[in-house]
Amino acid sequence: MKDKNITKKEKAIELLKRMDIYAPYIQGFRDSDKVCFFENFGGYWTEQEPELYEKMKSLEKKYNCLVYAVTHEFTEFGELYDFLIVTDYPKEWDDLVYSQGSYHTAFAYVWNKDDDQCSEFGSVTVQSFGGGIKRIA
Repeated sequence: MKDKNITKKEKAIELLKRMDIYAPYIQGFRDSDKVCFFENFGGYWTEQEPELYEKMKSLEKKYNCLVYAVTHEFTEFGELYDFLIVTDYPKEWDDLVYSQGSYHTAFAYVWNKDDDQCSEFGSVTVQSFGGGIKRIA
């Protein structure tokens, strides 16, 4: 890591830029701590969905992490929300996202809304397109 003094928020902004997220979403995060969640590349503010917003805030508090984006999808094993996070450990930050073109494998907490026992930390792969992201793996 180049600068050990950057904040979680600064790291999150760096990752949002790397994923080519729509500039007004990055601005909302930078200026007002607004986090965007994405449905098939389309973005919405998490605060528009109270249950999602509360889950995000409790996750941040429990693990002292920072959520910088969320994706949402329906799978054969449940409704999933993928919280892309910056951990509390700067030594891990260089490994939070691996990018190859428009594909980004990011460290995340995956919340299985239908079966919370299946929620866990891990990596998800998202594709960026048109200023948004969508989980593809």
